[in-house]
Amino acid sequence: MPQSSSDASRTAVFAGTFDPITLGHLDVIRRGRLLFQHLVVGIGVNPSKASLFSIDERIALARQVVRPYSNVSVEWFEGLTVQYVRRIGARVILRGLRTLTDMEYEFGMTLTNHRLDPEIETVFLMADGEYSHISSSLIKQVARFGGAEALHQFVPEELIEPIISKLHDQNPADQSRWSG
Repeated sequence: MPQSSSDASRTAVFAGTFDPITLGHLDVIRRGRLLFQHLVVGIGVNPSKASLFSIDERIALARQVVRPYSNVSVEWFEGLTVQYVRRIGARVILRGLRTLTDMEYEFGMTLTNHRLDPEIETVFLMADGEYSHISSSLIKQVARFGGAEALHQFVPEELIEPIISKLHDQNPADQSRWSG
């Protein structure tokens, strides 16, 4: 959704693979939507990452979770985040930080993005301490070995069944693990 130049700074893109979207991601989305007129959850296609969900599934699940927020939309993109942000006319990349390790990585990424387009700014939100340890790879492990009940602490309720179903479809021999 292209923005006019007068309100471009009021649009931010929160980019990631969101495979799956976690409560930590949702925390950044909830808080970010209050800071910007429009927040785009940009789901990136990363060919070097093996995804649990297809891009279409990730878009549908993210849209379901952000439905209550009228100023949040979900789109997909390929290529560099900074190019996508420029293409839609936004001016801000929103990033969530969980740990100091994240900060080191994000610092390098921010410097690179600034070199690619000095007019695009990056804004960081610290993850709520309750979510600072959550990652998408952790979610997959918890789902595999802890089942549906364990997932309640880490992902939105609407995503529990799709995650369990997807993992079950990938490894039907582990049927005893999938119930909560």
